[in-house]
Amino acid sequence: MTSTQRASRATFGLLVAACFAAFFVTQRLKHTPTVVQRFEMPGRFEPRSSGVHAEEAISFRISHTEKATVSIENSGGDEVATLVRDRLLERYKQFSLRWNGRTGVARSYSISVAPDGHRFVIPRNTGPIARAGEYRVRVYLPESGRAVVSPRSFELIAR
Repeated sequence: MTSTQRASRATFGLLVAACFAAFFVTQRLKHTPTVVQRFEMPGRFEPRSSGVHAEEAISFRISHTEKATVSIENSGGDEVATLVRDRLLERYKQFSLRWNGRTGVARSYSISVAPDGHRFVIPRNTGPIARAGEYRVRVYLPESGRAVVSPRSFELIAR
């Protein structure tokens, strides 16, 4: 057997081993829960209206207890509002909040309880109303070193 044939067989063997390893890594990743789960939010809201569509209802849960910063970013990826900063969230507990459509960092917040007993945070952002357009929620988890952006966007309608 020539040295070229030996090198070809060794290369083939390494490629087969790499394929098997990649298969097992992929299977493990498929069964590992994502860090941020169950993003829920309506597809659109109108901050200057009254009623149920005046605030964007946002909720999600995380896979382990950690402090989180939740912000809103525009379609260009620029942060327009910070809703909560370094808030301790419990693992697998749905965290709910409302955004009033205003820009800037929320300086305070209140807690409201729905008739069914579900609690949600209402940040007080006081900047001007954000421009009409598409927005996403970003959840930053500093201990994990991860930032997760909501898979779906929502539309802010400004009249």
